[in-house]
Amino acid sequence: MSVARSFTVADLVDRARGLIQPGRRRMLGITGSPGAGKSTLSTVLVDSLGADAVLVPMDGFHLANAELERLGRRDRKGAIDTFDAAGYVALLRRLRNPAEQCVYAPVFWRKIEEPIANSIPVQADVPLVITEGNYLLQDAAGWAPVRGLLDEVWFLDLPEDVRLDRLIRRHEAYGKTPEQARAWSKGTDQRNAELIEAARHRADLVVHLIG
Repeated sequence: MSVARSFTVADLVDRARGLIQPGRRRMLGITGSPGAGKSTLSTVLVDSLGADAVLVPMDGFHLANAELERLGRRDRKGAIDTFDAAGYVALLRRLRNPAEQCVYAPVFWRKIEEPIANSIPVQADVPLVITEGNYLLQDAAGWAPVRGLLDEVWFLDLPEDVRLDRLIRRHEAYGKTPEQARAWSKGTDQRNAELIEAARHRADLVVHLIG
């Protein structure tokens, strides 16, 4: 198992800034189990780096609820086969070596639990793209190309009790009852977490955030 190293947010901002090379597009991935803090850290990095970075979350490639219903997967939304992996890979390839002035990426809107296309503009002159999501390190069919398209991937490590508490509170904030939130976190989310955790050895950095 890969051993986590301790970093402050400032340390990680400096490391992300070190990836930036003017005139060249670099790609940074942030991954970890549900509730590990991927979105929060990614947002802090982009806010700190300003015009030099843009955030493109993997969650924009959730399949729509209607499609999940058709496939019989609605009750385990968030599992690895409930995303458009090929679409995500295609976007990363477009972003890796930008030939277009602007590429639009989708976003996942939690208020309606649906992806919204063409929501994030990524201009060709932005030197760093940060992408965050659960399955950046997976080598399953469809997901395997992702790792090779990213210059670095950081895995966020969090004590299990803290992660689970955060996750339950997040589900409650978006409308689940406490009972539903706990059942989802310990069911579907936990199965996903076990899959994600098994791939942490493929990360460049396993991060224990301090401060």
